[in-house]
Amino acid sequence: MATTLSVTDMLPNKFEPKRKYRWIFQIEGVDAFLMKTVQRPTFQFEEMKIDFINAVRYLGGKMTFSEIRVQLHDPIAPSGAQQVMEWIRTHYESVSGRAGYADFYKRDCQLKLLDPVGTVVELWDMKGCMIKSANYNDLDYSDTNTPMMIDLSLRMDNCVLQY
Repeated sequence: MATTLSVTDMLPNKFEPKRKYRWIFQIEGVDAFLMKTVQRPTFQFEEMKIDFINAVRYLGGKMTFSEIRVQLHDPIAPSGAQQVMEWIRTHYESVSGRAGYADFYKRDCQLKLLDPVGTVVELWDMKGCMIKSANYNDLDYSDTNTPMMIDLSLRMDNCVLQY
C-alpha cells in the first residue's frame, strides 16, 4: 500500500540554502564593497556532429565560458569610475593609442558565497578576466533617487569551482 510522506520527512534536518545576498566578488584593483550585482559563471559546450549511415551521433566539443556581468556602485570617494578606468587603461590607453599586454590587463577574480556567519561556502576562481565592455550609464536631471552605477561585462579564460 502506498504511503504519503509529510514535508518534514522529505526535507533534511540541517537544510540551510545559499542566499543571493551573501557574497563577495573580488577584482584586483577594484574595491569589493563597490560590487552591487554579479553573475555566477555559466558554460557552453560546442557539439560535434557525427553522421553515420542513416543516423546522427553527437559528441561534446570545446567548452567556453560565458561573459559575466558585474554592476558596481560609483561613489564620489573612492571613485568606482576611476578604479574601472585604471583597469581600462591597461587594455588600451586612449591618449597615446597604445594597447597593453595581456599580462597587464588580465586579472584574476574570485566569487565567494557566504553562510550566515560569513564563512566561505562556495569559491569560484576566475582566471584571465578582461573587460569586454564598460558602461558608465546615463545621467538624468529628473531622477533624484537612483545612485550612479557602472556596468561591466567580463570575459574569462578559465573558471574553477574550488568548493
